[in-house]
Amino acid sequence: MGWKLENDRPIYLQLAEQIEEQIITGIYKPGDRLPSVRDLAADAAVNPNTMQKALAELESRELIFAQRTSGRFITDDAGALADRKRKRASELTKRYLIGMKALGYDRAAAAGMVQAMPEDAPAGAVLPGTAAKPAAGKDTTASTGGNGKEGTDI
Repeated sequence: MGWKLENDRPIYLQLAEQIEEQIITGIYKPGDRLPSVRDLAADAAVNPNTMQKALAELESRELIFAQRTSGRFITDDAGALADRKRKRASELTKRYLIGMKALGYDRAAAAGMVQAMPEDAPAGAVLPGTAAKPAAGKDTTASTGGNGKEGTDI
């Protein structure tokens, strides 16, 4: 797994969040056994004590449980997993709406942009006609992927 760790928050919380993301997106399935603390720590390039603290955090959130001598497993509680998934979706939605408000869009306009996005649009797709025109003589190849068309990267 590609671990992304920043210095702005405790590492163990970032590890817990990234493992939680893998759980709620289905990378780890209900009932799956997690790799050992040492294996996870080595993969993330962190101290095993830090990974242990991250896993304890996930246990407190009831997303994983430990079985003596067998390791840690993903919860089978579909309701708990669905609740965490809804909470994550709500957080992402809030972040999106805050960002759109900062750009000057209201909730209806933000929702309209979501509706206008093609279902199969890849991440980073450009919506034509949603950005200001470039200044005269401005080279747009760097900001448009070389196609010369301006748009808002969403």
